[in-house]
Amino acid sequence: MGQLLGLLSLLLGFGVWYSASAIRVVNQGNMALVERLGRYNRRLGPGFSLIWPVFERVVFEETIREKVLDIPPQQCITRDNVTITVDAVVYWRIVDMERAYYRVENLKMAMVNLVQTQIRAEMGKLELDETFTARTQVNETLLRDLDIATDPWGVKVTRVELRDIAPSQAVQDSMELQMSAERKKRAAILTSEGEREAAINSARGKAEAQVLAAEAEQKAAILSAEAEQKVVVLRAQAERQNQILRAQGTAEAMKIIAAALHEDPKAKEALQFLLAQSYLDMGRTIGHSDSSKVLFMDPSSIPATIEGVKSLIEQSPREV
Repeated sequence: MGQLLGLLSLLLGFGVWYSASAIRVVNQGNMALVERLGRYNRRLGPGFSLIWPVFERVVFEETIREKVLDIPPQQCITRDNVTITVDAVVYWRIVDMERAYYRVENLKMAMVNLVQTQIRAEMGKLELDETFTARTQVNETLLRDLDIATDPWGVKVTRVELRDIAPSQAVQDSMELQMSAERKKRAAILTSEGEREAAINSARGKAEAQVLAAEAEQKAAILSAEAEQKVVVLRAQAERQNQILRAQGTAEAMKIIAAALHEDPKAKEALQFLLAQSYLDMGRTIGHSDSSKVLFMDPSSIPATIEGVKSLIEQSPREV
């Protein structure tokens, strides 16, 4: 009886162990590989699955979600023989579980070594200054090369980022000196360009001021000439008007004298007196002038004129 109970307990324990070993639960986002008698048999998806204990076993279980692979810092030599330290971050995921397990023994170590080798190769193609400016191009090149290299392993590289590029301390000191000199150079260039611009603006302002002054003087001269021309025209018009008025007055006077001569023959002698007075006034005016002068008069006309004036005075002094 005791042996029977022991056998039943043994069978019950074996059944519990077998049942527990046959049940396999795979989490969401993971996949598992099952081998039967040492050969690949099938792939288990997320959820509840059953396997045959002793004959089957789960040899590999891994997530198919995107993962991050941290590449440790390593020393690289650039094309201009400068030693720098570079590290990176790689984003990747498994797309084929069978190849990821059976094509490479240690997937993560293989990927780390591959990425480090590719980084050293790319840094060796660049000079030190280019490593800071060509980071995007290096990332794209690494992504393309790594994606091609890891495709036989069933891995998809989605992104590669160079995280830090650090030259040695001596190189950093030299770069700081170079940057300081470059900043001083730029400051000197900007100062000289500012002075040049100021000189150009000042000269341009003076030139524009001179042009404006010349234009103002030209306009003033034109306006002055136009004003003088208008004054001359107005004076000429006034002089012509005065001449017309004098001529009209002379004509009226001549008409009056002619009428008087026609009515009274003695008026001729009065006219001769007036002419003689005009001669005397003209001589007096010429005599008052400061310049040298010579006055020519017809002697034959003077006695007759004087006699006529005397006769006119003796005959009718009141009328004269």
